[in-house]
Amino acid sequence: MRLTTKGRFAVTAMIDLGLRQESGPVTLAAISQRQQISLSYLEQLFGKLRRNELVESTRGPGGGYTLARAAKDITVAQIITSVDEPLDATHCGGKENCQGVGERCMTHDLWTSLNARMVEFLDSVTLQKLVEDQLAKGLEVEDKPSLKRAITAMPVNKIVRANTPNSVFALGGTLVKS
Repeated sequence: MRLTTKGRFAVTAMIDLGLRQESGPVTLAAISQRQQISLSYLEQLFGKLRRNELVESTRGPGGGYTLARAAKDITVAQIITSVDEPLDATHCGGKENCQGVGERCMTHDLWTSLNARMVEFLDSVTLQKLVEDQLAKGLEVEDKPSLKRAITAMPVNKIVRANTPNSVFALGGTLVKS
């Protein structure tokens, strides 16, 4: 049994969201920057998390994602299964046809028991526990997002008025007057 990148990234992104949502909605761009996860990949994951009612989205300026319910009510198993990550150690996907049509392998019951224990364990770990673990390790959460904006305020250019002529003709006119 192997947990793929999809499940790992979903859990990581949800921890990041859980750590920072007190300041308001968290953008996927900010999570992408902090966790080094592709923005388009996060968009796919959060679409699934939203459909499974683990996160809520807010549109517009200042928008982003927040948890749909308290972190203590979200388990790692829910996060992983929400992004379509199978929790199955059997070779046959639980269909009991490991050796062909209708034949189970000798270790089928072992892997089925492992599946049950994995789900039981991941269902016992809450997002709140993972957030608290990060804070206990000394992770400091910044108040403002560190995301660099693509559009910045343009500096105000002061117009400098020089008392010098701006053309050859104007220059000639000043010489004639002198």
